[in-house]
Amino acid sequence: MPYTKKKRPYKKEYEQQKERGKHSNRMERQRARRKMDKKGVDKNKNGKADKREGKDIAHKKPLSKGGKNKDGVKVQSRKKNRAAGGAMSSPKKKR
Repeated sequence: MPYTKKKRPYKKEYEQQKERGKHSNRMERQRARRKMDKKGVDKNKNGKADKREGKDIAHKKPLSKGGKNKDGVKVQSRKKNRAAGGAMSSPKKKR
């Protein structure tokens, strides 16, 4: 339920995120996006590389399985990246 009567405890949420080990993965994702935006072409000047507009930066070895940016990243559709079986979803099975 959203906070309606009191302020949201951002500091507490941040500390909990670090304790769970999610902070470093979030930073890796952010670094990968920023690197792609920096070296990519941005013709419409919205801050995102045209190559990745509407897409995700997918890690070749998932962060949930110990991957890092140096293992390689690729541009992938959101649907395909999120269905790939990372920490948030279960893998899709082919029939």
